[in-house]
Amino acid sequence: MNLSQCRALLTGASGGIGQAIVEQLATRGARLLLVGRQTDALQALARRYPNNLEIVQADISQRNGREAVVAAAQRFGGINTLINGAGLNHFSLLEQHDEDQLAQMIELNVTSTLQLTHRLLPILRQQGRSLVINLGSTFGSIGYPGFTAYCASKFALRGFSEALRRELADTQIKVLYFAPRATQTRMNSDTVVAMNNELKVAMDAPETVAAQLANAIDKETEESYLGWPEKLFVRLNSLLPRVVDQALRKQLPTIQRFVRHND
Repeated sequence: MNLSQCRALLTGASGGIGQAIVEQLATRGARLLLVGRQTDALQALARRYPNNLEIVQADISQRNGREAVVAAAQRFGGINTLINGAGLNHFSLLEQHDEDQLAQMIELNVTSTLQLTHRLLPILRQQGRSLVINLGSTFGSIGYPGFTAYCASKFALRGFSEALRRELADTQIKVLYFAPRATQTRMNSDTVVAMNNELKVAMDAPETVAAQLANAIDKETEESYLGWPEKLFVRLNSLLPRVVDQALRKQLPTIQRFVRHND
């Protein structure tokens, strides 16, 4: 899709990747409807791009929040791109999570995303050629110690993307799955950054991720996985999971040490 013709609704716009996506798309002519619970950061973006951005304050985990988003999309004149970017992460062993924490992560990363997409599909259908873009993760293809709940949510989002793409195959709505690797955002605590440095796990700048997302939108790339060797491990995990098991088993003592420090 030509970005100058893109009218996109973006959830998770106030996060590190979200703000970088806004800047990348707005500078290339896209019009954006930004959704967030806290709008201070979004207001700053709107002042920078007054002709490109509108904001709706809403909690998409609540029914009235999703209704507010649908109403805003209609006032916006419709959307032809939905970018599901809202999400939570927490570095912890599963036994260290509490039940509310687990429920909140699955609620936002999976349930709310499906519910909002469900509500917006009729609007997307009215636009002719449209895109649904789900921001996943390398951890949507590789189960990783210390991120069990997050991995579960992103595996679900990847499956949702695949199924919805096939469900809409006879329509003009195309579904893209975009999977960054570790990224330098506030979602990753100092402990996670230190662990990644020790394990020599590369972390991309949000601007790099946003630029690649813009290219995926432009080319309508159905599945995008970022980074090397992450792309290789995604492929290996689908074909030879035991090889990845062995590689991660060697990292497990380091992961356990950092996750206990993080608690």
